[in-house]
Amino acid sequence: MPRPLGELEDAVMTRVWKWNRPVTVREVLEDLQRERTIAYTTVMTVLDNLHQKGWVRREAEGRAYRYEAVSTRAAYSAALMNEAWSQSDNPAAALVAFFGMMSEEQRRALTDAVRMVQGPDPVEPAPGKPEPAAPAAPAVETPVETAGESVESSGETQGTPGESPDLPGR
Repeated sequence: MPRPLGELEDAVMTRVWKWNRPVTVREVLEDLQRERTIAYTTVMTVLDNLHQKGWVRREAEGRAYRYEAVSTRAAYSAALMNEAWSQSDNPAAALVAFFGMMSEEQRRALTDAVRMVQGPDPVEPAPGKPEPAAPAAPAVETPVETAGESVESSGETQGTPGESPDLPGR
Protein backbone atom coordinates (compact mmCIF):
# COMPACT_ATOMS: atom_id res chain seq x y z
CA MET A 1 0.00 0.00 0.00
CA PRO A 2 1.20 3.51 -0.69
CA ARG A 3 2.69 5.67 1.97
CA PRO A 4 1.51 9.27 2.01
CA LEU A 5 3.60 11.52 -0.18
CA GLY A 6 5.89 13.97 1.58
CA GLU A 7 5.21 17.71 1.19
CA LEU A 8 7.64 18.20 -1.70
CA GLU A 9 6.64 14.94 -3.37
CA ASP A 10 3.01 16.06 -3.19
CA ALA A 11 3.87 19.48 -4.64
CA VAL A 12 5.65 17.81 -7.57
CA MET A 13 2.94 15.18 -8.12
CA THR A 14 0.24 17.87 -7.97
CA ARG A 15 1.79 19.46 -11.06
CA VAL A 16 2.24 16.14 -12.84
CA TRP A 17 -1.41 15.23 -12.16
CA LYS A 18 -2.71 18.70 -13.03
CA TRP A 19 -0.85 18.93 -16.34
CA ASN A 20 -1.79 15.32 -17.24
CA ARG A 21 1.07 14.93 -19.73
CA PRO A 22 4.76 14.00 -19.64
CA VAL A 23 6.73 16.79 -17.92
CA THR A 24 10.39 17.72 -17.57
CA VAL A 25 12.28 18.56 -14.42
CA ARG A 26 12.70 22.11 -15.78
CA GLU A 27 8.91 22.60 -16.18
CA VAL A 28 8.21 21.44 -12.64
CA LEU A 29 11.11 23.52 -11.30
CA GLU A 30 9.91 26.73 -12.96
CA ASP A 31 6.38 26.25 -11.63
CA LEU A 32 7.58 25.43 -8.11
CA GLN A 33 9.87 28.47 -8.08
CA ARG A 34 6.78 30.70 -8.19
CA GLU A 35 6.08 29.55 -4.62
CA ARG A 36 9.49 28.76 -3.11
CA THR A 37 13.21 28.75 -3.66
CA ILE A 38 14.23 25.31 -4.88
CA ALA A 39 17.17 23.86 -6.79
CA TYR A 40 17.00 21.94 -10.08
CA THR A 41 18.81 18.99 -8.48
CA THR A 42 16.21 18.84 -5.69
CA VAL A 43 13.33 18.54 -8.18
CA MET A 44 15.33 16.01 -10.19
CA THR A 45 15.92 13.92 -7.04
CA VAL A 46 12.23 14.09 -6.05
CA LEU A 47 11.11 12.95 -9.53
CA ASP A 48 13.72 10.16 -9.46
CA ASN A 49 12.44 9.05 -6.04
CA LEU A 50 8.84 9.13 -7.31
CA HIS A 51 9.95 6.99 -10.26
CA GLN A 52 11.62 4.47 -7.93
CA LYS A 53 8.46 4.35 -5.78
CA GLY A 54 6.33 3.68 -8.86
CA TRP A 55 4.37 6.96 -8.90
CA VAL A 56 5.75 8.13 -12.25
CA ARG A 57 7.21 6.49 -15.33
CA ARG A 58 9.86 8.20 -17.39
CA GLU A 59 11.14 8.24 -20.92
CA ALA A 60 14.47 9.57 -22.03
CA GLU A 61 14.37 12.64 -24.23
CA GLY A 62 17.89 13.63 -25.22
CA ARG A 63 19.89 13.96 -22.02
CA ALA A 64 16.80 14.49 -19.86
CA TYR A 65 13.69 12.54 -18.92
CA ARG A 66 10.00 13.25 -19.30
CA TYR A 67 7.95 12.04 -16.33
CA GLU A 68 4.30 10.98 -16.43
CA ALA A 69 1.95 9.91 -13.62
CA VAL A 70 1.24 6.20 -13.37
CA SER A 71 -2.16 6.76 -11.73
CA THR A 72 -4.50 9.61 -10.89
CA ARG A 73 -4.73 11.73 -7.77
CA ALA A 74 -8.15 10.15 -7.15
CA ALA A 75 -6.58 6.68 -7.17
CA TYR A 76 -3.86 7.89 -4.78
CA SER A 77 -6.46 9.37 -2.41
CA ALA A 78 -8.54 6.19 -2.56
CA ALA A 79 -5.49 4.05 -1.75
CA LEU A 80 -4.69 6.23 1.26
CA MET A 81 -8.27 6.01 2.54
CA ASN A 82 -8.29 2.24 2.04
CA GLU A 83 -4.97 1.88 3.87
CA ALA A 84 -6.18 3.98 6.81
CA TRP A 85 -9.49 2.11 6.98
CA SER A 86 -7.82 -1.31 6.86
CA GLN A 87 -5.65 -0.35 9.87
CA SER A 88 -8.71 0.18 12.08
CA ASP A 89 -9.65 -2.43 14.64
CA ASN A 90 -13.30 -1.41 14.13
CA PRO A 91 -13.85 -0.47 10.45
CA ALA A 92 -17.56 0.31 10.94
CA ALA A 93 -16.82 2.77 13.76
CA ALA A 94 -14.04 4.32 11.69
CA LEU A 95 -16.48 4.88 8.81
CA VAL A 96 -19.10 6.38 11.11
CA ALA A 97 -16.50 8.78 12.54
CA PHE A 98 -15.27 9.63 9.03
CA PHE A 99 -18.80 10.30 7.75
CA GLY A 100 -19.38 12.52 10.78
CA MET A 101 -16.42 14.68 9.71
CA MET A 102 -17.74 15.13 6.18
CA SER A 103 -19.36 18.29 4.92
CA GLU A 104 -22.79 18.13 3.30
CA GLU A 105 -21.12 18.49 -0.11
CA GLN A 106 -18.79 15.56 0.66
CA ARG A 107 -21.75 13.41 1.77
CA ARG A 108 -23.54 14.17 -1.52
CA ALA A 109 -20.38 13.22 -3.42
CA LEU A 110 -20.22 9.97 -1.44
CA THR A 111 -23.87 9.20 -2.20
CA ASP A 112 -23.25 9.85 -5.91
CA ALA A 113 -20.16 7.62 -5.85
CA VAL A 114 -22.06 4.75 -4.20
CA ARG A 115 -24.78 5.04 -6.86
CA MET A 116 -22.15 4.93 -9.61
CA VAL A 117 -20.59 1.78 -8.15
CA GLN A 118 -23.84 -0.04 -7.32
CA GLY A 119 -25.93 1.10 -10.26
CA PRO A 120 -29.46 2.43 -9.99
CA ASP A 121 -31.48 1.52 -6.91
CA PRO A 122 -33.94 -1.21 -7.94
CA VAL A 123 -36.65 0.48 -5.85
CA GLU A 124 -36.27 3.82 -7.63
CA PRO A 125 -37.21 3.95 -11.30
CA ALA A 126 -34.51 5.08 -13.71
CA PRO A 127 -34.88 8.73 -14.76
CA GLY A 128 -37.55 9.10 -17.44
CA LYS A 129 -39.03 5.66 -16.84
CA PRO A 130 -42.37 5.12 -15.10
CA GLU A 131 -42.39 3.32 -11.81
CA PRO A 132 -43.48 -0.30 -12.25
CA ALA A 133 -46.98 -1.02 -10.99
CA ALA A 134 -47.28 -3.23 -7.94
CA PRO A 135 -48.60 -6.67 -8.84
CA ALA A 136 -52.28 -7.14 -8.07
CA ALA A 137 -53.07 -9.53 -5.28
CA PRO A 138 -54.52 -12.76 -6.65
CA ALA A 139 -58.15 -13.47 -5.91
CA VAL A 140 -58.50 -16.10 -3.24
CA GLU A 141 -61.49 -18.41 -3.44
CA THR A 142 -62.60 -19.20 0.09
CA PRO A 143 -65.85 -20.73 1.22
CA VAL A 144 -68.02 -18.37 3.25
CA GLU A 145 -70.77 -19.71 5.49
CA THR A 146 -74.07 -17.83 5.09
CA ALA A 147 -76.99 -19.05 7.17
CA GLY A 148 -75.75 -22.59 7.00
CA GLU A 149 -74.99 -22.54 3.28
CA SER A 150 -71.54 -22.56 1.71
CA VAL A 151 -71.02 -19.78 -0.83
CA GLU A 152 -67.84 -19.21 -2.87
CA SER A 153 -66.26 -15.79 -2.29
CA SER A 154 -63.79 -13.91 -4.45
CA GLY A 155 -61.71 -13.08 -1.42
CA GLU A 156 -63.56 -9.88 -0.62
CA THR A 157 -64.94 -9.65 2.86
CA GLN A 158 -67.42 -7.42 4.44
CA GLY A 159 -66.50 -5.57 7.54
CA THR A 160 -64.41 -2.59 8.40
CA PRO A 161 -62.75 -1.02 5.34
CA GLY A 162 -59.03 -1.80 5.28
CA GLU A 163 -59.51 -4.96 7.31
CA SER A 164 -57.72 -8.03 5.93
CA PRO A 165 -59.30 -11.47 5.84
CA ASP A 166 -57.69 -14.03 8.05
CA LEU A 167 -55.32 -15.80 5.69
CA PRO A 168 -52.51 -18.19 6.57
CA GLY A 169 -49.30 -16.33 7.30
CA ARG A 170 -50.96 -13.06 8.32
